[in-house]
Amino acid sequence: MTTALAITCTLKPSPAESSSDLIARHILDALADQGVAGDTIRAVDHDIRPGVERDMGDGDAWPALFERIAAADILVITTPTWLGHMSSVAQRVLERLDAEISETDDAGRPAMLGKVAMCGVVGNEDGAHKIIADIFGALNDIGFTIPGQGNTYWNDEAMGGRDYKDLDSVPDPVDSATHAAARNAAHLGRLLSQNSFPPYE
Repeated sequence: MTTALAITCTLKPSPAESSSDLIARHILDALADQGVAGDTIRAVDHDIRPGVERDMGDGDAWPALFERIAAADILVITTPTWLGHMSSVAQRVLERLDAEISETDDAGRPAMLGKVAMCGVVGNEDGAHKIIADIFGALNDIGFTIPGQGNTYWNDEAMGGRDYKDLDSVPDPVDSATHAAARNAAHLGRLLSQNSFPPYE
């Protein structure tokens, strides 16, 4: 079975309500409709040390989290928008994943090659398209494959004050984008699990 792991990059520790966590759950629900089993991690609940290595020493929670990333077919990263950028937590997750650029399998392929990436962004300010571009650009460098329309986002109106979690219902365009992203990612994930990239060596 195709599997997914969503890493929520809110700044709010559990059990605080989080719009980033909510859109991650909406993405996982849409993936479940496509036969993908998923789970979520709230990154800020774990001691993810700064650095660009797989293991930054005693107390670093990243190695255990990375094992779950490596076991999943689809990685979902969701983040709030802060000052027009992804959260600092999302940036740290990407920095830790940077270690995988130099890691290869027995065929010389990048360790993350063949895995699919998705992205969700929320915020009561603009910036979603830039954040999506930054996250997908980084994950592509690391080796993840990006599906067409593999993202979803919600931004409040300019100078607004609402959060995604405060909406009475998900707007139809956002819901449609979420389901399209899930459909495309699930399809791509199944294809890649059955047809790996050619060896590099």
